[in-house]
Amino acid sequence: MLELLLPPPVDPLWDLTEAYGADARPERLNLVLGVYRDDTGGTPVMAAVREAEIRLAERSLSKEYRGLSGNLAFNRAMLSMVLGEGGAAERAVAVQTVAGSGALRLLADLICRTRPGTTVWISDPAYVNHRPILEAAGLTVRTYAWLDADGLPDSEGMLRDLGQARRDDVVLLQGCCHNPTGVDPTPEAWAALADMAGRVGWVPFIDLAYHGLGDGLEADLAATRMLAERVPEMLVAISCSKNFGLYSDRTGCAVVIGASRESLRHVETALQNAARTLYSMPPEHGAAVVSTVLEDDGLRTLWRAELDAMRGRIEANRSALTGQLASLGWADRAESLARQKGMFSMLPLSPRQMLRLRSGFAIYGTTAGRINIAGIPADRIPCLANGIAAVLAEEAEPAGHAG
Repeated sequence: MLELLLPPPVDPLWDLTEAYGADARPERLNLVLGVYRDDTGGTPVMAAVREAEIRLAERSLSKEYRGLSGNLAFNRAMLSMVLGEGGAAERAVAVQTVAGSGALRLLADLICRTRPGTTVWISDPAYVNHRPILEAAGLTVRTYAWLDADGLPDSEGMLRDLGQARRDDVVLLQGCCHNPTGVDPTPEAWAALADMAGRVGWVPFIDLAYHGLGDGLEADLAATRMLAERVPEMLVAISCSKNFGLYSDRTGCAVVIGASRESLRHVETALQNAARTLYSMPPEHGAAVVSTVLEDDGLRTLWRAELDAMRGRIEANRSALTGQLASLGWADRAESLARQKGMFSMLPLSPRQMLRLRSGFAIYGTTAGRINIAGIPADRIPCLANGIAAVLAEEAEPAGHAG
């Protein structure tokens, strides 16, 4: 049997991570994976999370099975945080999943079981795992425009492409801090998307992985809440990996919003059945931590303050990199960086230049140009800027550059 197995494609992010691990250069810089790092290069456990873990350990709760929907207190907390009290939350059902990727796959399976072969539209470029997850579930994938030639939101192109979406198609939208570009739609574009979804009848599918790390938690959830109030049906995949720092605890949630409570009568069972065949039930620890944090006023306040501090450091990193590139004569190339949000930024470099950045300067990002702006120690930003400037200078002199 094994001799018949053809070479499968490697995961590009983990392949780069392995290459980084094998690189012996002491100055190497890993900006591949979406992990928040502090100025020491470490990924800290949030103080609110640590305190919640201490409280859970002191309670010595049983390790018995939770059930196919996971931690119910966590599910309620996710609905409240993302959708607010009342409104759309009253016509929504949630189940805990194995992180955001598990939520994406569970909801993709629900789509396929409901309407096999459904077309799902994703942005171009998109999160690297969107297409594989959707196609593995048996769905058809098409793309819509996201960026214009200057690295700005291509609202016109996006709406033009999605004008081809048909009733009952699904449109996957990242709710904030788009991965990989860091570029989000304008409020006007979000409103136009809501109008189009209501008029045509396609279903929004929101991927929420970075809320709280863009413009702040409430602002980052505004588009999701607006869509939820204006469309009859919507799907939401939620990750707690980034904003709670629970990367390896694999904590997420799948949410389905219906036109009414009655329309949801079979949804939770369908999601449970899909989960049963994929992983049976999700891990408890991360969900227990999140629900403990969100249900306690003091811990919730501490978590929000820590989240704001993380967002501030990300913004400072992006501003410092933009300033460094401008001081090196590349202000025009850095202009798009300043407008981006969240953990990731798209460098103004071609795949060939990204390979040169890796080989010549030991700086690891994806060949598409994505780097984890949240993973740069502050003292390494000049090194990164110098590497980018050197790679740019190898092909063309910047406008107004002296030298």
